[in-house]
Amino acid sequence: MAAEDVVRDGPGKAFMICNEAIVRGAIEADVKVISEYPGSPTTEILDTLSEVSPKFDYKMEISINEKVALETCAGASMVGLRSMTAMKSVGMNVASDSFFSLSYTGVKGGMVIVMADDPHAHSSQSEQDGRSFGPNAYIPMLEPSDPVEAKMMVKRAFALSEKYGVPVMMRTTTRVNHQSGIVELEKLDRKPFQKMPWTHPPGRFVTVAESARNFKRDMLERTKKIEEEFESSDLNTVRETGSDIGLVTSGAGFNYAVDAAKILGIEPSILKLGTTYPLPKKLIGSFLKKLKTVIIVEELQPYLELHVTAIAKDANPNVKIFGKWTGHFSESLEYNSNIVVDAMAKILGLRPPVDYNAIMAKAKELKKGLEDRPPTFCPGCPHRATLYALRQATKGMKHILSTDIGCYSMSTLDPINYGDSLLSMGASLGVAAGMQYGAQEKVIAMIGDSTFWHAGMPGLVNAIHHNDDFTLVILDNEVTAMTGQQPDPGRNYNAGGQPAKPLVLEDVIKGMGLTDITIVDPYQVKAAIGPIKEALSRKGPNVIISRRACALYADRNKRRKGEAILTNKVDKDVCKRPYTCIRDFYCPALSIDDSDRKALITKELCDRCDVCAKLCPFGSIKLREGE
Repeated sequence: MAAEDVVRDGPGKAFMICNEAIVRGAIEADVKVISEYPGSPTTEILDTLSEVSPKFDYKMEISINEKVALETCAGASMVGLRSMTAMKSVGMNVASDSFFSLSYTGVKGGMVIVMADDPHAHSSQSEQDGRSFGPNAYIPMLEPSDPVEAKMMVKRAFALSEKYGVPVMMRTTTRVNHQSGIVELEKLDRKPFQKMPWTHPPGRFVTVAESARNFKRDMLERTKKIEEEFESSDLNTVRETGSDIGLVTSGAGFNYAVDAAKILGIEPSILKLGTTYPLPKKLIGSFLKKLKTVIIVEELQPYLELHVTAIAKDANPNVKIFGKWTGHFSESLEYNSNIVVDAMAKILGLRPPVDYNAIMAKAKELKKGLEDRPPTFCPGCPHRATLYALRQATKGMKHILSTDIGCYSMSTLDPINYGDSLLSMGASLGVAAGMQYGAQEKVIAMIGDSTFWHAGMPGLVNAIHHNDDFTLVILDNEVTAMTGQQPDPGRNYNAGGQPAKPLVLEDVIKGMGLTDITIVDPYQVKAAIGPIKEALSRKGPNVIISRRACALYADRNKRRKGEAILTNKVDKDVCKRPYTCIRDFYCPALSIDDSDRKALITKELCDRCDVCAKLCPFGSIKLREGE
């Protein structure tokens, strides 16, 4: 079990995914304060730290959002404690206001910020390249390629942070975060948690006016010193082969580049950059001098390509540089070894040993006729029932739906196809405020409870203050469901099951001055339609809270209590094949039996939310008993 390996004292070895290795590195580095908001691909960092927290003395919060998480860690590090936060790159957008100022003020105790990009947008609304945060904020940036490097870099990042009094960012990507490997476990030499005296003079961490200008001067000097250190850092590696062909790469790109070179049977020199800000310009220049051809392998934006090209102007103006600007690599989606093989083969005039394009074309041909399988709500998900009730309540009503980030984002996909805008966490309210000024249609905003706590409250305050005419639907499923059922401020526990003070949504909203609140249970789907319709008929701002626990979270709690998870079945003698359950509700537990063309409920999938039973006009869906 990975958690057992994370807490096991060293020396030894363990098989871990990179996120677990990052946790182990932080624990070995004696981290004392942790604050995070969940978000893939870094969620396992939060979950693992939360799971093992009873074994250690660090203080941990599952924060309301990334900005507060970063600020919590900043405050602890200002005192002198080591702290760490982790987030995805769009989470860094939320935290960036304080992030940029924190680079000015610096810290005392080591502070590490793990930031993960998501090429291919597997679980994000954009393929944002977060590497721009490092140079824009003058904050050092390290970039691992595998779990071994990640664990080592976390520890080095804490030391670097304390040496220069600056937070250190470790940038990862989805394929690195979820990569597995064998990690060396070093001895756990942790000191007891102890509060420290505030030893700083007044205004030490205040950046304004003259102090901001002084901080900027010091920040530039600090960056020069760090760059000089990075010139000889073993975090950067050079493999000289005597070839006049060289690869410059980092992170996941290094893994693809090494594989591609082996597949093509070539041995280029390779510069692997582990310190991607500040870049070691002298090291890069020295590497370029001996080469005729350089290939830059990096996902997303041409960050390395830009800087390598600039350095080459003086170091070796005759070297030919190939990358995104030459059209050989794409700025979109993630890479794999096949993509890099094809690009390198074209650059070098080689013939790939395998025609990957032909294989992909054949695969595409074989897929013809197969149904698409878009992401869908889990069986029993209350959001599916809420959306059904909302669409029934709005029949004949022209309206716009401004939706948000969460499981319910899938409402915009087949087969539901419901939703008109989706930007970022909490944006549904601000967008709805603008829509209600210009649109003739009724405006509805939709947001989950965790996203409301994260970034939705300012939008509601704004709507109340300006008397905006839209209805807000809050989907209260009790947890941050999409990332693994982590607790949000509505729960009475926090990381590691520690007790916490729960906040009640409707009480908070009433405290804002809004009393027009309608609460429905989506499992009572037909009973919910009327109140929703009535609420929508009133001028806003007003709020509908659809409250029912996430199905997976509810099942987990049932198992903990030893309760049975019941399922439904279709009474074939009663079913008249209206397909209301399938056509109107889209639950993946429902299908059509090929033998009689009647509805069929898969026992292993059904969660017995009973919504389909309430929708069946013939009452053919019943409790499965004694099977």
